[in-house]
Amino acid sequence: MSDARTVVITGAGSGIGEACARRFAAEGANLVLVGRRREALQRVAAETGGLVLAGDAADSATWRGFVEQIRAQFGGIDALIGCAGGHGLGSALQTSDEGWQAAMRGNLDSAFQSARACLPDLIERRGSIVLVGSIASLAAGPEVCGYTTAKHALIGLVRSLARDYGPGGVRVNAVCPGWVRTPMADEEMQPLMQHYGESLDAAYARVTAEVPLRRPARAEEIASLCRFLASDEASIVTGACLVADGGSTIVDVPTLAYERLGGA
Repeated sequence: MSDARTVVITGAGSGIGEACARRFAAEGANLVLVGRRREALQRVAAETGGLVLAGDAADSATWRGFVEQIRAQFGGIDALIGCAGGHGLGSALQTSDEGWQAAMRGNLDSAFQSARACLPDLIERRGSIVLVGSIASLAAGPEVCGYTTAKHALIGLVRSLARDYGPGGVRVNAVCPGWVRTPMADEEMQPLMQHYGESLDAAYARVTAEVPLRRPARAEEIASLCRFLASDEASIVTGACLVADGGSTIVDVPTLAYERLGGA
């Protein structure tokens, strides 16, 4: 067994999870790549190495088998990076029971089940958890009731875990990005592209037009923040929500009309 840290990454087959796999691989970590799509995980593993575990991160029975395999190959777990997530579109009246349950399962249950399964090893090794939230953890967008509710609850989970397991040396933090150029976000640009007849780049420019940095994040930028929070460089940080949104949540929306006077 290697002396390197063992890092479990959920949602590792694409987007921020894939970028995290590359970031931690560059430091020589033992990687455990968790996700639903085996082919996507194998593609990432071909580049970064690591143990591929395909399955539902929101399922407790699946995690029991996963943890056994991780311990057998690497001896234990030092860090969990929870990137699994999904949609939860629609207002409350537009959200079916099935849609609500899917939003909770994909965005909240996956984080809870992952954390609970990894905690015994993290307690033993004084490890770290980083869960990827969203600015939807802090504010509500239009007609994303399930997603917004689940991402708000994710911050509650981070704080509860940080309080309960901090005395044992386990740190738990969240990263809350704004727009990040990922395959999931690319899908969300499609209605704008169709409505305005514009390119993907133009759609991203449109949704970040009022963001102080005027651009979306790259997945690699969010991965670097996850690495920081999971490292000894952040050894005093727990229960925190690191907002990585280009400044979008600092904008005083009611004053935008005054800013636009200059362009009128």
